[in-house]
Amino acid sequence: MTSDELLDPIRRLHDRLRDLIVDACQKNVPEALSEIVHDGAGDVTFMVDRVCESALIERFTREIAIREPIVLIGEGLSDGCMTLPAGADAEEARWRIIVDPIDGTRGLMYQKRPGWILTGVAPNLGPRTSLADIVLAVQTEIPLLKQHLSDQLWAIRGRGAHGIRFNRLTKESAPLAITPSTATTLRNGFATVCRFFPGGRDILSALDDDLCARTVGPVRIGEAAVSNDQYACTGGQLYGLAVGQDRLVADIRPLLAPIVQARGEAIGHCCHPYDLCTKLIAEEAGVVVRDSLGEAIVAPLDTETNVAWIGYANRHLKLQIEPVLSELLQAYGLVGVNEMVTPAG
Repeated sequence: MTSDELLDPIRRLHDRLRDLIVDACQKNVPEALSEIVHDGAGDVTFMVDRVCESALIERFTREIAIREPIVLIGEGLSDGCMTLPAGADAEEARWRIIVDPIDGTRGLMYQKRPGWILTGVAPNLGPRTSLADIVLAVQTEIPLLKQHLSDQLWAIRGRGAHGIRFNRLTKESAPLAITPSTATTLRNGFATVCRFFPGGRDILSALDDDLCARTVGPVRIGEAAVSNDQYACTGGQLYGLAVGQDRLVADIRPLLAPIVQARGEAIGHCCHPYDLCTKLIAEEAGVVVRDSLGEAIVAPLDTETNVAWIGYANRHLKLQIEPVLSELLQAYGLVGVNEMVTPAG
């Protein structure tokens, strides 16, 4: 199957998973959905995560793997990876498909923020296959119960980003414009340095204030110069960058490890490759997504690697902010002086 032929089956799979998860949220109280059923290396698995795991495997087997073998990567799978159909040789698979059935589980199960279903498809290059190899990505919003609209975005490399807005009440869909912000400053916009969980939040907060001071200037009394949105959902953050809601997202939590460990602490949960598997959509829309050194993100397609990433809504913001952020990362001891980013277009 080509990437074009994979698009529709994956979109249908996302539709099915969205409906299953919304139904589970409708029928269960948050305390039931938030029950921990597994505490693995990648992340904690809650009861709500279990809702769609069997459906995920069944749909991939019936609609895609029935035609040719695939390697499926994701949380909740045995060893984080499996080949479908069962018994197939991984080396014979044309595609590696990485999934996050529910990104933003914590916010969704308490009905605070929507979650997202994420899927990225890359040619099977064996264990060295990376996020940079993904050629097809699909992400679908899991709406809150009180929310009747759900967005779905997708991209095939080199063909731009596309999307629809689905109405759960009428079952109708309408085209969705995917246009990042064209702002040339962070002032009066949303820019976030991620600090969702305990572990080094003092460092991240101080760096955030320094970044704003360096790029926007001193805060005037009573001014809301720059806002931040601690949306603990990487797919949701990429969506925010792609549709013009956010101007900057910097998730640099993995860089804190040496410092907090020296303090006798831990950094806690970080972003993983399955969280970033739909960054292609944002990139195809015009968003610039880089690692902490300003390079393309080449993290392997697995469930355990900690990944730092920085997303700029447009190249103008990248050119303005990246040199400042690079200097601050070095000043705070998060990267070495020899690793500093050389400003580039």
